[in-house]
Amino acid sequence: MRSKGGPPFERIALALQGGGALGAYQGGVYQALAEADLYPDWVAGISIGAINAAIIAGNPPASRVDRLREFWELISCPQMPWLGRNRPDVSPLLKGDLARSVLNHWSAASALWWGATGFFTPRALSPWLCPDGSMEATSYYDTRQLKQTLERLIDFDRINDGPMRLSVGAVNVRTGDFVYFDNTTHRIGPKHIMASGALPPGFPAVEIDGEHYWDGGLVSNTPLGWMVDAGPAKDTLVFQVDLWSARGQFPRSMTRVATRQKEIQYSSRTRAESKRFKEQQRFKNQVAQLLAKLPPELADSPEVERLRGLCERKVGNLVQLIYHSKEYEGDSKDYEFSRQSTEDRWRAGYHDTVRTLRHPEVLELPSSPDGVFIFDVAQHGRE
Repeated sequence: MRSKGGPPFERIALALQGGGALGAYQGGVYQALAEADLYPDWVAGISIGAINAAIIAGNPPASRVDRLREFWELISCPQMPWLGRNRPDVSPLLKGDLARSVLNHWSAASALWWGATGFFTPRALSPWLCPDGSMEATSYYDTRQLKQTLERLIDFDRINDGPMRLSVGAVNVRTGDFVYFDNTTHRIGPKHIMASGALPPGFPAVEIDGEHYWDGGLVSNTPLGWMVDAGPAKDTLVFQVDLWSARGQFPRSMTRVATRQKEIQYSSRTRAESKRFKEQQRFKNQVAQLLAKLPPELADSPEVERLRGLCERKVGNLVQLIYHSKEYEGDSKDYEFSRQSTEDRWRAGYHDTVRTLRHPEVLELPSSPDGVFIFDVAQHGRE
């Protein structure tokens, strides 16, 4: 068991989905968890979730929220920067959905044209005009600034030699295989984090040990499946933080069609992996119960010993925290880096987590026969 006074689980895990600018929501989630003294033993991420995960794993507990805030304040910008440093108070203009929609689309267009500070910048020359075979010919943006940002905000020695496990997912461009860089098997550096977020054709592939890697979200945008498979088996409390909601309204315009398409595409496999988490826990526990009933002449066989090692009875809580975007955010929300939207998303993550933790069953060992409890504040946490 973990420290006295904490939840009665052997492991706390944090799974962070990809979603670009929406990742500020995960910063708010972590702030609320830290204030509740819930510190993960294992954090895994895809794309922007990998960056947030690396910041968490690469800093001591007292500094993590500050470093997350520093990152999100760095890459976000004022919604109307053309008004200058001494701009008038225009907050009343931002309250209506129509005004926010116009301003958000302007901010997203600004990111497309000028990039995001400390993250990515547009290439001086179009990739269509660059010679084939050059890295400049394969992406619209340069991400060298991100490497400098990661090196400044993250202690990679702490990631590799510290107590927290870190896993980040990427795709091998040559083979198409989904791979995880994990500090139990790799020496993690900035390139591994950048590889997890190298979404084409915007960002260039990242070369590691002679192979090139793209964003893990191309295959699966949630790391929960890796956490289920990579073990070892322990009583686990998992906070799964998703940035795209699989559920939504039927779209009634082309703008909403594009938005809904992204939500479905990038919420990829979340529900399937959640279902697999439950089914796998149930299966292992049922096999463990069956093995306990075997007569001695079978119980001591090598085959049963192998099964016993794979199917030790463990329990798990899966706590789902999902960002539900506002109607005005539109299909450009994942590259809309305005300061106000960043703060709104951070605040949403914080309050969703606070609401979730008000339910005591979230932090209790599940009492169901299958040893699994799944909680979603949007469905079960109405107050």
